[in-house]
Amino acid sequence: MGRFIIPFIIVFILELYTFFALRKLTKNKIVLIGFWGLFVVLCSVFYYQMSLVQKDIRFSINTGYAIALFLTFVVPKLVVFAFLFIEDIIRVFGTLFNYFKGDTTFKEAIPERRKFISQLALGIAAIPFAGFVFGVFKGRYNFKVITQQIVFDDLPEAFDGYRITQISDIHSGSFDDKAKIEYAVDLVNQQKSDAILFTGDIVNAVAEEMNPWLDTFKNLEAKDGMYSVLGNHDYGYYAYNTDEEILDNHKKIEAIHKEIGFDLLLNDSRTIERDGQEINILGVENWGNPPFKKYGDLDKALESVKQIPIKILLSHDPTHWPEEVVDHTDICLTLSGHTHGMQAGVNLKNKQWSPIKYKYKHWAGLHKEGDQYLNVNRGLGWLGFPGRLGMRPEITCIDISG
Repeated sequence: MGRFIIPFIIVFILELYTFFALRKLTKNKIVLIGFWGLFVVLCSVFYYQMSLVQKDIRFSINTGYAIALFLTFVVPKLVVFAFLFIEDIIRVFGTLFNYFKGDTTFKEAIPERRKFISQLALGIAAIPFAGFVFGVFKGRYNFKVITQQIVFDDLPEAFDGYRITQISDIHSGSFDDKAKIEYAVDLVNQQKSDAILFTGDIVNAVAEEMNPWLDTFKNLEAKDGMYSVLGNHDYGYYAYNTDEEILDNHKKIEAIHKEIGFDLLLNDSRTIERDGQEINILGVENWGNPPFKKYGDLDKALESVKQIPIKILLSHDPTHWPEEVVDHTDICLTLSGHTHGMQAGVNLKNKQWSPIKYKYKHWAGLHKEGDQYLNVNRGLGWLGFPGRLGMRPEITCIDISG
């Protein structure tokens, strides 16, 4: 209970300012009492769900909805608070200044100005409110296919025009709409991929999360097969108390990959052959910076690689690329996920922005250093907040040519 006190005080202050703004617009007692009734319900639901998380730290869909409810109703009130708090500061200094001048016109104008500021604040706050609502009810299933073109001068002729489809961060424990997930799988298959490459986080933590969705993902298909790696959430390290439980969960997740049809690469590699020519597919276990562990062993994955020019690496966390791939290997293309684009941001034709950029330098899209490329997929699923705000769930098609 103690850890909720400070957040509750902060939220209560936001509610108080919003109430004052609302009261400037209406004196209807039902509306004003309902405002505080909604606040009590919101806090009760959120506290109840968070207490369940304390008892069982595995993420649930209901917990996600509680987070969504909280953010939808609290974040817009930050806008109201900002407007009214700034107006309060101006009012205090203005009142003091005019008091010593003996001028009462400023004081007389305060009520009307306060009403205008309240209207403006509530109007602008409606924008993020609508954004959260859209993100939850529409954005999280608003799948987008992004196509990238990459030219490799030393690409074998047999692979000219080769199409790779990357998916990442399924997080099956967050899904709740079978028809939408079936649509996503159909959308992947519509790309007519030569190979499907999955870059980790098939579950939130527990292997059983994937059980309702196995038959759906079994429908994935690609001409030259499907290859996958594990993400940090696939290790179940925060959902179990003993090493035996973690290991058992790990084995179940490996079996899930096999059942779907993925060739799971655990610090290993495969060779794809066409007309006597070859390219390499490598995959490492999760490699990340703290608090995530470094299970990945790139040197081990490279041991069995044939000495052919085109090497494609699957590594869940994009921080691996600048640390161990660029200028350290001849891997020409690395595929990652992990960031989700923070599930919120701006994606315009020539402008991308998300708060996640302040944690991850390479957080979305295609990047290049010298002759080496990295593509960071924004994820097919979601975690925590069950929505997407300007950062649509992604299927990436990469066409390579020589």
